[in-house]
Amino acid sequence: MASISVTTRDGAKLQIKASPAIPLMEFLRDGSAGVEGICGGELSCGTCHIYIDAGGESLPPRSEGEQAMLDAIADFVEVRPTSRLSCQVFVDESTPDMQVTVGPVA
Repeated sequence: MASISVTTRDGAKLQIKASPAIPLMEFLRDGSAGVEGICGGELSCGTCHIYIDAGGESLPPRSEGEQAMLDAIADFVEVRPTSRLSCQVFVDESTPDMQVTVGPVA
């Protein structure tokens, strides 16, 4: 398991444990970090929006679907170059020191 440093929308700091085969969204949602993930990872809501603050350099690039959803929410919330949908982020040994901030939702 990887330990992920999380800053919630209200500025609280949490440590979340995450395993490689499960989307980060599941751990953020279950860890009371403020991520809703109401579509269940189907790329149709944007409620699992996060900013990767550090440690995400080895993540694969955004898929077309992830980019499309980020483009869709960009009219309502700040989408940064480090924005990701946590339903599309999987941690592994290459992301041991990942730090994320829970992003705003539309």
